[in-house]
Amino acid sequence: MTFELPKPPVDDADPKALAAEILRSLRYRIGKDASVATQYDWLDAAIQVVRDRIIEHWISSTKQAYEEGAKRVYYLSLEFLIGRLMRDAFSNIGMLETMRKALAELKVDIDVIAALEPDAALGNGGLGRLAACFMESMATVGIPAHGYGIRYANGMFRQEISDGWQVELPETWLDHGNPWEFERRERAFGVGFGGSVESVTGEGGRLERHVWKPTDHVLAVAYDTPVVGWRGTHVNTLRLWSGMPVDPILLDRFNAGDHIGALAESNMADALSRVLYPADSHKAGQELRLKQEYFFSSASLQDILQRHISQYGDLSSLPDKAAIHMNDTHPAIAVPELMRLLMDVHVVDFDAAWDITKRTFAYTNHTLLPEALESWPVPLIDRLLPRHMQIIYAINAEVLLEARASHKFDDEGIRRISLINEDGERRVRMGNLAFAGSHSVNGVSGLHTDLMKATVFADLHRLYPDRINNKTNGITPRRWLIQCNPGLTGLVGKTIGEAFKDDITRLEDIDRFAADAAFREKFAAVKRQNKVRLANLVNERLGIKVDPSALFDVQIKRIHEYKRQLLNIVEAVALYDQIRSRPEKDWLPRVKFFGGKAAPSYHNAKMIIKLINDVAKVVNRDPAVRGLLKIVFMPNYNVSLAEVMIPAADLSEQISTAGMEASGTGNMKFALNGALTIGTLDGANVEIKDHVGAANIFIFGLTADEVAKRRAGGYDPRAVIEASPELSQALSAISSGVFSPDDPERYRDLINGIYDNDWFMVAGDFDAYAKAQRKVDALWRASPEWNAKAIHNVARMGWFSSDRTIREYARDIWNVPA
Repeated sequence: MTFELPKPPVDDADPKALAAEILRSLRYRIGKDASVATQYDWLDAAIQVVRDRIIEHWISSTKQAYEEGAKRVYYLSLEFLIGRLMRDAFSNIGMLETMRKALAELKVDIDVIAALEPDAALGNGGLGRLAACFMESMATVGIPAHGYGIRYANGMFRQEISDGWQVELPETWLDHGNPWEFERRERAFGVGFGGSVESVTGEGGRLERHVWKPTDHVLAVAYDTPVVGWRGTHVNTLRLWSGMPVDPILLDRFNAGDHIGALAESNMADALSRVLYPADSHKAGQELRLKQEYFFSSASLQDILQRHISQYGDLSSLPDKAAIHMNDTHPAIAVPELMRLLMDVHVVDFDAAWDITKRTFAYTNHTLLPEALESWPVPLIDRLLPRHMQIIYAINAEVLLEARASHKFDDEGIRRISLINEDGERRVRMGNLAFAGSHSVNGVSGLHTDLMKATVFADLHRLYPDRINNKTNGITPRRWLIQCNPGLTGLVGKTIGEAFKDDITRLEDIDRFAADAAFREKFAAVKRQNKVRLANLVNERLGIKVDPSALFDVQIKRIHEYKRQLLNIVEAVALYDQIRSRPEKDWLPRVKFFGGKAAPSYHNAKMIIKLINDVAKVVNRDPAVRGLLKIVFMPNYNVSLAEVMIPAADLSEQISTAGMEASGTGNMKFALNGALTIGTLDGANVEIKDHVGAANIFIFGLTADEVAKRRAGGYDPRAVIEASPELSQALSAISSGVFSPDDPERYRDLINGIYDNDWFMVAGDFDAYAKAQRKVDALWRASPEWNAKAIHNVARMGWFSSDRTIREYARDIWNVPA
């Protein structure tokens, strides 16, 4: 039986009618009268009104997928850095401006309440933001999809800077509730750990199947968030799992006086969905992280299989109706988990289960760094997931027998292909497991994909030569242009019309206006407004005054040695020395912005943050600099801060050691918003250069091949440093305590690492980087030419839309229409 629900009587284009509906929402959903409502109440009430419209589209999108028997995409990711959702949803459904007017009728400023919405603490950096962009694009192009992850209560830490040091605090983003999510207690699945495996035999002692009997059990409870596509025509689901105990309290232990022990199960379940990336430098952290990865992978697969069986009856058609995508190696344990569910629960034999698994899974690799590919000690998996260890060994036998039969590999090649690393402590290579269990493995930029084939997966690529393909990353232009840069969006719309909002490649129509002096002036005025906004934020949060007329030079990303914030700040020290020693020169006013978090256990990354702040303290207070150089570290970098900083940037720092950045997406966001890139030929910088033109980007430094050759032997960083007076002087100043008079030895080890090893080629690229920065200075002074090049960047970035990327995934990997 179906019931027709009445449509909302309100005209969505009528602000007064919407204002009345907001008041009703405030009274009957929030339980408040307008006279006592807080700003948070108004935020909730406004979201509820728009959410009603979204739910209509959500339900109809879901019903349509069921009725058409559409193949669904299931995107497994340990991170979803979705940011604030209010503007995103209001804009995509076409109600942002009418809601602005409706709230104004009630004397409520939409910008004020929007700023109260917390950033969901569900991710760390590019990996999680890519997953969020992909979810929005899948909804925009009409692909039925579910995202699966963990509903972290505290997520990635909130970063504060105390005396220049990073301090990690809990991110309490759920303090005021989350009006976007729907708890689905009926979608709860049991997840087990530990225990033993028993064999079930049939007639004649024939082994029929295995039964895993875990000793520890938790429940994974679903929380659903609607993901709205552009124009609101399609809405998908982000399903996040929260850990709950099977029994909230062990009464027998409580009544026996063990009040703490009585909560052991509750605490174990709570820990699973409490913090993103618990430190894995100790065994307890490793165990929790592996548990988290299995927890969300198992719950997601149980949900997928239940949905499939309820619609299609059996699992033989799973690869035809479901595409399960692993975003990096974190969900790799899903491969043996799907095998376990197929064999042990649904009684499918090994060969058929392995065929279903490989045809259903696909895997995106995001890194060439060995530590990021993940590997787990065999004893740890044996203890926590004993049945999965058995299945991993069985999969490994299948793969190695296939490799041996191919006659392509010697014994060493077989060892490299193995899912088990036998060098020292036996460890399961999760990257190899994900590769073996997938029909498609993709890199995220052309260079990265080529390096995958030649390095980390060279042997597996020889074994399965048709499996690796490239899918260069993209970003959603709705958030990263239309929402975060309304000034530029309005200028483009007035100049070429509104069609680019539906087809971002139409941005190319503004390319010809780069030669138009009047358009360049308007473009520069928009950039100036964005810089004033950032300058006001810096003054408000840090008490530092920066000049919007200066060049805004921005590097915001996770703090890591390969991303080379260290190269940036060392060059800033060299520039500081030159400004002081040559005051008569016409120095360019410049503000260097940094932002990003260091992993809590990453010592050198945290030292780099401290160094940036120590240098800033000296430089910003030195009257000899005359305000020509300022350094600003913005604490607690997140999506919302990026939405302010990216439109204000003049120069985008994408200076990773060549061959180490898989793609990057910040580089795309900056260029789309009219910043020029200074960068190495790394990741997607290569493709950005091809699209915007070599004349409109500052490329410097060693190539990936050159880095590899230097590392292979013959590179003497000490000789390089001694041959570069500016570098030598900067490193000496830092190492000797000029910027750390309270602790002159503070940076000795950090700087000695450059002299003794320089794995990340800070010295190797310094002179080329400094030379490129002086080219930046010269072009900035020729402001019409700078603005013309910035306009060319905006116009030529349409290809880097995540809509294009998702259509390629749909066509080449998932086999779904888009």
